[in-house]
Amino acid sequence: MDDVADWLAANGDLFWTWVVLPVVVLLGLYMTIRSGVVQFRLIPEMFRTLTNRTPRDESGEPQSVSAFQAFTISAASRVGTGNIAGVATAIAIGGPGAVFWMWLMAFVGAASAFAESTLAQLFKVRDPAGFRGGPAYYMQRGLKARWMGVWFAVILIICFPFAFSSLQANTISASLGGAVASMTGTDAGAWLPWVSGLVVAALTGLVVFGGVRRIASVTQTIVPVMALAYLLLGLAVVAVSWQEVPAAISSIFTQAFGYNEVVGAAFGYVVLTGIKRGMFSNEAGLGSAPNAGASAAVTHPVKQGLVQALGVYFDTFLVCSITAFIILTGVPDLAGAPVGVDLTQAALGGTLGEWSLTALAIIVFLLASSSIIGNYYYGEASIEFISTRRWVLVAYRTLVVAAVFVGSVLSANVVWSFADAAMGFMAITNLVALALLSGLVFALLRDYMQQRGEGKDPVFTRDRLPDVSGIDCWHDELSVTGPLPVQRRR
Repeated sequence: MDDVADWLAANGDLFWTWVVLPVVVLLGLYMTIRSGVVQFRLIPEMFRTLTNRTPRDESGEPQSVSAFQAFTISAASRVGTGNIAGVATAIAIGGPGAVFWMWLMAFVGAASAFAESTLAQLFKVRDPAGFRGGPAYYMQRGLKARWMGVWFAVILIICFPFAFSSLQANTISASLGGAVASMTGTDAGAWLPWVSGLVVAALTGLVVFGGVRRIASVTQTIVPVMALAYLLLGLAVVAVSWQEVPAAISSIFTQAFGYNEVVGAAFGYVVLTGIKRGMFSNEAGLGSAPNAGASAAVTHPVKQGLVQALGVYFDTFLVCSITAFIILTGVPDLAGAPVGVDLTQAALGGTLGEWSLTALAIIVFLLASSSIIGNYYYGEASIEFISTRRWVLVAYRTLVVAAVFVGSVLSANVVWSFADAAMGFMAITNLVALALLSGLVFALLRDYMQQRGEGKDPVFTRDRLPDVSGIDCWHDELSVTGPLPVQRRR
């Protein structure tokens, strides 16, 4: 298995270096320039649209999940082991400079995140639970290429609900093992991963068999709580090791542009590590978050594009940065440092004491559990794109629960390498579609800004893009905004 992992890692790095990385950077810069740096100039709009009223149907019920709930579903997938184990891995093998490239690509990638979720909203379709959509849908409806959509959907199903969810479960098991070892003074028994897997699999089953409304209600509760708890833990580390903060900040910038003698990472590898781990964490341009973005009931596609761009910032500039400062202030000397969640645990334990390992295990449990739920929803949208047969969805849900259990007891090396490769194919497929459909994104953005300039709360209807076919929703203003609740009608 080690030989397989080494082969996947070596060839995966070549694929990322010469294929994925140039496309990710160039398209992100193109979207940034053509949109007038939308990810910066419309930051106030991101927060405004996050709390917009959700359009309602004839019975007064929300048409689908709210903009905030869609944000939390995508955040649930984004904020997971990538923020703790992934960032720690990036720092351990790429040095502190990798954090700089994570930050830079989050800013550039936010433009791609805006574009993909805007398109997902434009080409979403209605189902009994509300709305669904994503890259597979805009590939079929916008590009008239169902084959491309099916290809993307299959890769996403393999990558997120199976490979990535297995990794989340594996990280829960590892963090629990570290917490048990710190409390008892001995290694956790071989039974722990099995028990952990059974518990996480059971909880996953309870949520995913309840549908998107239950997923939304769970994530909108868990995501703010776990983010706040992790923020407080990070602030405690920084407060205790405040004297290390200037050196930590300095190392992020000074080691971003040269060879890192501590971890032996060359400049190119620092950049590659930062971008790859950054994309795994914030998913900008990857094509996963649009599946959540399409589920929201909003009055204009651009609104959810802005919300999902904010999600990239939330993930990288807040949660990933917390991990970076925990490690760089808690473990100033990275020579011989462990890789993955073990590094974060070492930084916490060395700074705050052994009690913090238990706190981290709880936070990791919440982070990873919410990611499993978010990953599941992405896969569900893709499954329903391929087939709407009930038995297919039930089989998929069952396999997801099984993958969570299996991931808890297996080594993660091969799964990490395989997931990285699958993520690269996902990104390339999605970014090609984004490039081909980018004209629609800019047309929608112009329409949105024109209405805002007129003092309106923007509303989109498909007659505003009369030459575009394949738009299933957005029939007229009444269907988009929804009738007022009964008690407010005149």
